[in-house]
Amino acid sequence: MRKKIIHLIDDEKIIHEIFKRIFKSNEYELIISENKSQAKTHHTPDVDVTIMDLMIPGSSGIEIFKELKKSDPEIKIIFLTAYGTIESAIETIKLGAEDYLQKPFNNIELKHKIDRIIKGEYIKKENIQLKMVLNQRFSFNNIIGKSRILMKTLSLVESVAKTNSTVLITGESGTGKELIAKATYNNSNRKNDPFFSLNSSNIPDALFESILFGHTKGAFTSAYTDKKGVFEEADKGTIFFDEISNLNPETQSKILRVIQEKEFQPLGSNKTIKVDVRIIAATNVDLKKRVEENKFREDLYYRLNIININLPPLRERKEDIPLLAEHFLKKYSKENNKNVNNIDNKFMKYLLNYSWPGNIRELENTLQRGVILSTSNTLTYDLLPTEIIESDSKNILKGSYNEQIDEFKKQLIIQALEKNNWVQKSACKNLGLKPTTFSELMKRLNIHK
Repeated sequence: MRKKIIHLIDDEKIIHEIFKRIFKSNEYELIISENKSQAKTHHTPDVDVTIMDLMIPGSSGIEIFKELKKSDPEIKIIFLTAYGTIESAIETIKLGAEDYLQKPFNNIELKHKIDRIIKGEYIKKENIQLKMVLNQRFSFNNIIGKSRILMKTLSLVESVAKTNSTVLITGESGTGKELIAKATYNNSNRKNDPFFSLNSSNIPDALFESILFGHTKGAFTSAYTDKKGVFEEADKGTIFFDEISNLNPETQSKILRVIQEKEFQPLGSNKTIKVDVRIIAATNVDLKKRVEENKFREDLYYRLNIININLPPLRERKEDIPLLAEHFLKKYSKENNKNVNNIDNKFMKYLLNYSWPGNIRELENTLQRGVILSTSNTLTYDLLPTEIIESDSKNILKGSYNEQIDEFKKQLIIQALEKNNWVQKSACKNLGLKPTTFSELMKRLNIHK
């Protein structure tokens, strides 16, 4: 595994020494820049996390962040400052910063935050937005698949996109809820207006209301100027709230008012601002159950759930797995400068038999891992993670009697086809079936090479 690359941008020598001690192990590579010029020279997309002081000689951390983001849109950054104010925290988070710490910082806390970002817990998984590389008839707005259940979901997206209704996207983690939100926005009448994406679990409660509604000068300590909030900046556009179940009750109440009255008040102000904003929300938990547990406002739930788009888990759209696998194979082969262009039958069989609790995100990680470890142009089953191989060996048929019978028939037919190089005539002869019966079974059980 490659080293975790940390880029420190700070002019203080003592901070350099602290970081050298924190990240002295061989699993890290520390890059240090002292000014804007060095930062631009040293930074590459390979950097996992950037830590930067807000006060940089001859420039500012925010200015450098904007410059670096032009060449690396996926940059992950934590700001450090000895001049910590809520105002500056709001500004950096709105720009896309992952976190914000005030000097002197706790070394253990800093390292923990950096490791969490690298592991992906704070990273917005932009790489799960599936780019169109396959046959056009299998895609819709960069979403890859041809399964009936996915096509039904996309048909619903297409029908609600041009309305102004709120939308609640539900589904397990890793199914691509933000991708569906962006597809809804890109096909809407608001596509030329602002789109803001906020992860409700990543932003501290103390900052969230200021980020959403803005504040006036003097609204709280260190509020030295008026600041617009996301709702005001998103007027005529769309705001996507990811993991909306994590909102605190007070913020839920204020968002409900915006939906109902189309107005809000910035913190510290008696002025009411009118806005026209479409809200799309997503959750991977049972929001109705949260309502019953008094953990989520019932009136907000019903306001959000006017249109519900439920994303199917990958285990329910297995015919899409070969298409997705091919896409990820090409993507990571290109990214890693490798010529891996084939997936052997056994590797694919494991992919099709696995239940994918992590959904598309887990499938992507599996293909990425396979490409990185491969020493030939073909992915073989020994490159699969242990849990996938072991899961297949422990696989027990589940479902109703008829479902288990169908699954057994499907496995028999696939084994016969593989044994006969997918020559149907030979396979049906081995099984003692008539060609017409064999063909009908293949269609009904959705068996493809």
